[in-house]
Amino acid sequence: MQIGIDSFAGGRDLGDSERDDVKIMEQLLEQIELADKVGLDVFGIGEHHRKEFLDSATHMILSAASQRTRNIILTSAVTVLSAADPVRVFQNYATLDLLSNGRAEIVAGRGSFTEAFDVFGMDRSKYNELYEEKLQLLLQLNQQETVTWSGQFRPPLVNQPIYPRPTKPLKIWRGVGGTPGSFQLAGIYGIPLMVAIIGGETHRFRRFIDIYKQAYLDRGHDPAGMQVGIHSFGYVAETSQKAIDDFYPGYKSMFDRIGRERGWPPVTMDRFLFQNSPTGAYLIGDSEEVAQKIVRHSRALGGLDRFQFQIENEKLSQEKVLASIELMGTEVKPRVLELLEENPVEKLV
Repeated sequence: MQIGIDSFAGGRDLGDSERDDVKIMEQLLEQIELADKVGLDVFGIGEHHRKEFLDSATHMILSAASQRTRNIILTSAVTVLSAADPVRVFQNYATLDLLSNGRAEIVAGRGSFTEAFDVFGMDRSKYNELYEEKLQLLLQLNQQETVTWSGQFRPPLVNQPIYPRPTKPLKIWRGVGGTPGSFQLAGIYGIPLMVAIIGGETHRFRRFIDIYKQAYLDRGHDPAGMQVGIHSFGYVAETSQKAIDDFYPGYKSMFDRIGRERGWPPVTMDRFLFQNSPTGAYLIGDSEEVAQKIVRHSRALGGLDRFQFQIENEKLSQEKVLASIELMGTEVKPRVLELLEENPVEKLV
């Protein structure tokens, strides 16, 4: 199993009277550099078009990181494909792939915020149609150097060569939330599945993952490419209580703010602890607890190929974030691999 981290390039409380966006970017690159150094497998950057996140040009951040790292996979998490031109997305990530010597990936999704539709003048009523058409074009671009294509939302391409080409076809994951049809379409297209689990109990997603696997095999795709990853909030500290004490204030601050926009009730410690319970989605604790929970989630979901920690938290200091990344690489990942070697998870369909 691959273990990695996702970030939204969020503005943390830096102790300054004004937020220093230059400093935030430099600290993010420092995080990616450390993740590579301690042996984590992947680092993902999201895409938002909001004041609190600096990740609107994801490929630019990843390109900068490519020059400061050697081994770690660099991926979007996610690319808001509905509001983008698939040709430009492909060109951007093909360029990243060349800069990183073959380490670029894309998680193509629709995102949990809708600001991108307004920024780029997209019709929200075409939410599903935009995404499906653009994903199909992106997949075609990835496989064919010269493309002929037509659709509703973009001018046609007629025998059009698209450059640059990556070192090999990019791995393109379908990013999904909780819609069964999205899981099924990932299987129909024959691409890897990345599931964002930001609440509830992780095992409840098993039935959706089974839909993906069945659709994948029914279409006759190579089983070797049938991969499942999950993305959930996570943070590691020396003790479980310290991890909770560190993580909760920034988590509450972020979700209370978003909740005011969406009509959610304020975050409570009881609800947070439920989310962090043995069957809950969050992985916030000490190294052993978190490693055991990753493996438990893998068993519950029929086998995972990748787990990515969402570490976004606006009140965590850089020192605490770096300490957590180091524990993820030096303690959590080796322990997960040890547990899986002792008792492998049989991948089920």
